[in-house]
Amino acid sequence: MKKVLIAPDSFKESLAAGEVAAAIAAGIKRVDEGVEIVSVPMSDGGEGLVQALVAATKGCLRKAVVTGSLGKPVEAFWGISGDGRTAIIEMAAASGLPLVPPAERNPWRTTTYGTGELIKNALDAGCQKLIVGIGGSATNEGGAGMAQALGVRLLTADGKEIGYGAEGLKSLARVDAEGLDPRVKDVQVVVAVDVDNPLCGPRGASFVYGPQKGAPGEMLGALDRMLAHYAQILKRDLGADIADIPGAGAAGGLGAGLAAFLAAELRSGVDVVLEAAGIEEIIRGGVELVITGEGEINEQTSFGKVPVGVARLAKKYGLPVWAFVGSIGKGAESVLKHGIDAYFSIAPRPLTLQESLQGAEIFLADLSEQCFRLLKSLNLRPKA
Repeated sequence: MKKVLIAPDSFKESLAAGEVAAAIAAGIKRVDEGVEIVSVPMSDGGEGLVQALVAATKGCLRKAVVTGSLGKPVEAFWGISGDGRTAIIEMAAASGLPLVPPAERNPWRTTTYGTGELIKNALDAGCQKLIVGIGGSATNEGGAGMAQALGVRLLTADGKEIGYGAEGLKSLARVDAEGLDPRVKDVQVVVAVDVDNPLCGPRGASFVYGPQKGAPGEMLGALDRMLAHYAQILKRDLGADIADIPGAGAAGGLGAGLAAFLAAELRSGVDVVLEAAGIEEIIRGGVELVITGEGEINEQTSFGKVPVGVARLAKKYGLPVWAFVGSIGKGAESVLKHGIDAYFSIAPRPLTLQESLQGAEIFLADLSEQCFRLLKSLNLRPKA
């Protein structure tokens, strides 16, 4: 075995994707110091997107104080690719659920204004392309705050600016985009999403994701109606028919807002990362085995998650693919039809969730070591 590609997602609440890759690499090196290892931390557009693409492109991180989900200042981050042309933004860094204490989570009031400010930072830096990951939001206002931060006026019937959150959409009567930052017309905007939900309806942003953002059951119908009202006005005033675009409902409708105001292209998050990180070129460079992974592998993994995205690309070149995971959930066997040849749990014995989270780094390295000892003992030579 001469060359291995390690391309995992993060193990949420335990290890960042880069830490997962490092642990797997450490286990391999215990067995064979001569193996060339290429580690590329991955993301599906949510947590870890910035770090993954900054590392892959040898870029850098930037910090900015922006308006948080609750309207208060927060320190956020974003990234610039190594060539200085592409900005990488996670909306969750400014408008994410983890930034809001559980007792204060209320999508009726939370805003994406800070995400718009991150986009403005990227424009100020002269970036020509924006990759925006929109997982993990605390919001449900269709990107209204984002648009306001970029100069769009969202007006009431008497010409006043609406307030933050879905509550503000209740009084929205007119959209005036004349003040939209003119620089957005000169940049390409790609949105990395890992869901295909429309903006409204039973599968829309409010009913599917509202509860996890703190919305009680009786609020969901009102949230959905506000987004439907918003979509109608965007169509009337901007000619933007975005309600049924797959992914429009991502991040509380931020997908719809980015499409409407920034002419953004919504794409599978893992495909965006694979392309930006140059994974196919790496694979063509003599890789013999691909190792990926995530916190739990289950039936949802086949629908736009990192392990299957990596595996499908690897299979174009006939490469074997292993997945190292924290746990194995219901329907995990479905991934075997999508390019993953075998998956392995890191748990060496029955463990509590806390034990598994705390020991993940050690368990990953040990699993990697044992798999490579088996490979070496069998003298396997996967096809290049």
